[in-house]
Amino acid sequence: MRKTLRISMFMIIFNLFLVLSTTADTNLWTLYDSVLKRCKYVDLTHAFHPAIAVWPGFGNAGVKATVAGSDMPGYIDKGQAFTYEKHGFVATAYELPTDQYGTQLDPPAHWDEYGATISDLPATYSVRPLVVIDIHEKVAQDAGYHCSVDDIKAWEAKHGKIPEGAVVMVRSDWHKRWMEVERFNKKPFPGVSLDALKFLHLQRKILFHGHEPLDTDTTPNLEGEYWLMHHHFCQAEGVANLDQVPESGALISIGFAKPEGGSGGYARYIAICPPDWKYGKSVIEAPGAPLPKQPYPLRRDANGVLRPTKP
Repeated sequence: MRKTLRISMFMIIFNLFLVLSTTADTNLWTLYDSVLKRCKYVDLTHAFHPAIAVWPGFGNAGVKATVAGSDMPGYIDKGQAFTYEKHGFVATAYELPTDQYGTQLDPPAHWDEYGATISDLPATYSVRPLVVIDIHEKVAQDAGYHCSVDDIKAWEAKHGKIPEGAVVMVRSDWHKRWMEVERFNKKPFPGVSLDALKFLHLQRKILFHGHEPLDTDTTPNLEGEYWLMHHHFCQAEGVANLDQVPESGALISIGFAKPEGGSGGYARYIAICPPDWKYGKSVIEAPGAPLPKQPYPLRRDANGVLRPTKP
């Protein structure tokens, strides 16, 4: 089934590009209308807030109402919070103690003083083939299991060679424990072995890999993360919902904040799955404009997060 999905998705795109390349019409809107609009989109990203799991060496974010930075006579005083009632809008202030927070994209600068920063990453990171290597059954038996070269070769035996430049996500289903804040980042948790990382980058020449926990591995010196960053590769951490994505045949959309010289990136990953995939929604089903109205007025909770709140 999964192999059929992979073949069908790429045959649709290949044939469409073939048509476009042999006619005067090379407008990519045709690709969007014919394929991408019908595809299923699955969010692989956790929303971050002040109470999520974080590496013990970092603190949690703070969220609060934005206040005026200066007096605006007749409108607002310095230090006063903007409100719907008085000013017609609200804004939110974030206290971010680290750029290693939530679902993220780590550039080499995170560990290497000569490494590329998040603002150095090229625009070609935008869309890539997505490979999902499933180790969740092994993790269910051993919470500290790390993806191996054998796991990668088993994937290739089913689906073919990993495409060069692909993003390889390792499914462990650890994301389901995201709300178990005390447990989520404590050992044992699943990871990716150094040998697997070397195989993926040096033999298959992938763009980067991703995993559901907040660390690459559980070795004392994080040998996998050290190797990646010092060889100028990136990685994704804190990824979600890989259980809702086909192992092969999908694409991934990669978005991230772009602070100048940033050593990490708050990321948004979206899987673009074949039109007949059972999870996600198409653009036809969720056009995005206009957006749905909230069921109740937005009010800040105890952590400062805006949430629909029943009066």
